[in-house]
Amino acid sequence: MQQALPYKDWFAASASSSAGGTRGSSNPPPGVNEYASVSMMVSENAVIVFARKDCCMCHVVKLLLHGHGVNPTVFDVDEANEDDVVNELSRIIGVDGSGNATRPQFPAVFVGGEIFGGLEEVMGAHISGELVPRLREAGALWL
Repeated sequence: MQQALPYKDWFAASASSSAGGTRGSSNPPPGVNEYASVSMMVSENAVIVFARKDCCMCHVVKLLLHGHGVNPTVFDVDEANEDDVVNELSRIIGVDGSGNATRPQFPAVFVGGEIFGGLEEVMGAHISGELVPRLREAGALWL
């Protein structure tokens, strides 16, 4: 089974590193800020799923994608870091912080570097037959 990528709290890591801590390994590379590294993950992966730990809807999205033969990158987010991740994803998709209706919610699925949506959008695209062509365009499927 594929292992999920845990969210690293780079703000806390920076603070503890500057205070003499040894958590420097969780900092992003020099010259790359935390927003750029999440956006780099989105742009470098054909399919990436940002999911809450132990969320049944996130599990369904992962199972649906695996059922199609897609091996998505999974970015598990715990409750303590959820707001930070939502803010980073909002910056990536260009949403300002004024309203909650347009902010990304989990699961957040990115296909080909663009937000695809959550469970409803993925299931709707699957039922209408639009999911497989979109996955092929992104390079996640090659059959």
